[in-house]
Amino acid sequence: MRFDALTAGPADGELVLLLHGFPQTGTCWHDALNALADAGYRAVAPNQRGYSEGARPEGVEAYRVTELSADVLAIAATLGRDRFHLAGHDWGGSVAWAVAGDHPQAVASLTAVSTPHTAALRQALRGPQQRVRMAYIPVLRLPLIPESLIDAAGGIVAESLLTATGLSPAHAHRDVVALRKLGPTGALNWYRALGTERGHSAPVAVPVLHVWGDHDPVFTREATELSADHCTGEYHLLELQGGSHWIPDEHWADVADVFLEHLAANPINAGR
Repeated sequence: MRFDALTAGPADGELVLLLHGFPQTGTCWHDALNALADAGYRAVAPNQRGYSEGARPEGVEAYRVTELSADVLAIAATLGRDRFHLAGHDWGGSVAWAVAGDHPQAVASLTAVSTPHTAALRQALRGPQQRVRMAYIPVLRLPLIPESLIDAAGGIVAESLLTATGLSPAHAHRDVVALRKLGPTGALNWYRALGTERGHSAPVAVPVLHVWGDHDPVFTREATELSADHCTGEYHLLELQGGSHWIPDEHWADVADVFLEHLAANPINAGR
């Protein structure tokens, strides 16, 4: 498959892969790309499977986390790297946790933005608060209906739903336009593939920076704090007071310094 991507920084810099979530693309990492380039890193933000014109396989099973994780490793290999820093937001965070847990030899550091560890989320879903916050997911798993909702009123309905969760109108418009242009089925298939494979919930041994906004309408404090129990290596939680779910777009200036310190403290060649 062929993935579109945004890149920044020197070609010989340490590789940082930035994974977006739903319903965004690599453009959500614009501020992070610039900060990483200025610090000498090679930053790459791909439009993941279902979001790139050349990477939209048919069938729900093609969007399992196993396949999404394999894409990350393949992208790094194509760039000539067998080890890299990894950051992920929203669904990209779930993929990043899985890659770090299943392939620790490839990941020098993990930065999980908003998203809790998969096992922690599963624990929190036993309680009503996290279940209520994710009540939208069964709707996104339905056939055809979510595609119609995204296209309704020329995308205005979808944009309104996103702005209600804290994404700026400009960023919501950008994301919905891109999703409607390509077609949303591939992106929605990430949700439809849920439950069709084993859970990717291995403990994570690599150093972890976990960033969470206390106004996140999707992930609860419980799920966030439980994530530490599934990290066997260094773990640090950065809580943004007043931070929304959309940290890469809306709050990166509050995160950048800590993020760069996390990368610098865990160089790719350490221990080799």
